[in-house]
Amino acid sequence: MNVLPLIEAKRDGKTLSEEQIYSTIAAYTRGEVPDYQMAALLMAIVFRGLDASETRTLTVALRDSGRRLEFPQDSRPLVDKHSTGGVGDKVSLVLAPLLACLGFRVPMISGRGLGITGGTLDKLESIPGFTTALPVTRIVEQVQEIGCVICGQSEDMVPADKALYALRDVTGTVPSIPLITASILSKKLAEGLDCLLLDVKFGAAAFMQTEAQARELATSMVRLANECGVKTRALLTDMNVPLGCAAGNLLEVREAVECLEGRGPADLEQLVVESAAHLLTLAQQCSDHKSARNRALEVLRSRKPLAKWEQMLTAQGVDIDAYHKEVSHRFAPVVTEVRADREGFVQQCDAREIGEVVRDLGGGRMHKDAPINPLVGVDQLARPGECVTRNAVVCRVHAASARDAEVAAQRLSAAFSIGEHAPGSTLLVADVIA
Repeated sequence: MNVLPLIEAKRDGKTLSEEQIYSTIAAYTRGEVPDYQMAALLMAIVFRGLDASETRTLTVALRDSGRRLEFPQDSRPLVDKHSTGGVGDKVSLVLAPLLACLGFRVPMISGRGLGITGGTLDKLESIPGFTTALPVTRIVEQVQEIGCVICGQSEDMVPADKALYALRDVTGTVPSIPLITASILSKKLAEGLDCLLLDVKFGAAAFMQTEAQARELATSMVRLANECGVKTRALLTDMNVPLGCAAGNLLEVREAVECLEGRGPADLEQLVVESAAHLLTLAQQCSDHKSARNRALEVLRSRKPLAKWEQMLTAQGVDIDAYHKEVSHRFAPVVTEVRADREGFVQQCDAREIGEVVRDLGGGRMHKDAPINPLVGVDQLARPGECVTRNAVVCRVHAASARDAEVAAQRLSAAFSIGEHAPGSTLLVADVIA
């Protein structure tokens, strides 16, 4: 296929037809379009953009580049949640089993972390034996049997997006609202969902730095997903502060389990319950948000989702007896406390600096194939507004060596600021895009 005329057309600001976009994605999937030409087209899109029609066509073309999940008729709605990523975001680990206990089917196709953004699959793979690579048939079977699955994108699901994502990452063509919209929604549309909730984060540790940027992306995705027949809503959530009190793969798994046991951090529980409540109202399982929130909180605290979590782990290869013995006792070789240098109120807990420290300790990636150390990270994070005494612990560093711990502790001291007066409160959920 001759892609050059399309590159030139988009370079000059022209609109690509449905046939041009669909044919190009199909040819790229077959290996008939070289990466250098696709990279040129992506760069033209970054500078010239895509209109609503072009974005929709690209999304559908990506979705149709491989297999889609096909579920049998069932009274349980198919739902999912997608987050644009942040530091300490372990909502999916708690939300999937909660939603299954609320009467939903949850085919949660997740991804890996890159940079300071943690990946749900990396968190789960810190549990010995957990398998994230499942064939399409097994994904459907597990969802039907136990109500939820959290796994990776199979080789034959949306392969065009997988190839394009890797190409965008190395060619500087990631920051484009139409390309982000098409990438996220193509995978979610391939799941055959009835309802979708999007968690679009903004702030220091988010891909979208400002609330206005997050709103633009959320609006684009909500509009298109609804047009494609999936009832969709988006939450705009703050990512200037890590979510919860832990960042790092196994540390976040532990905190997610604490939430399932009813003793998790308040902000994590709040976002889990809000997410479940929005899906309950979207799927018309509850008539209003207040009753939906109450129902979600009641089920979460019943410990039924904890049992469902362990059922999901077993289904995906985990020896539960070994899990109970090992996960709660596995720690990095060196654990160091970072202490406050003065008395007062925590003014700031810088999510970006904390995310960069976790990444540099080995808990994140600078490139997609880098190995992950599941044991490193930061926990016991002091939250803004918390009153601390001099020498009180503001966080702990889990590191592979004493030298790594020392460097991280020095950097983390600067991530916290302490003042005389309590700071003003900020909303975790800044707005809802419906």
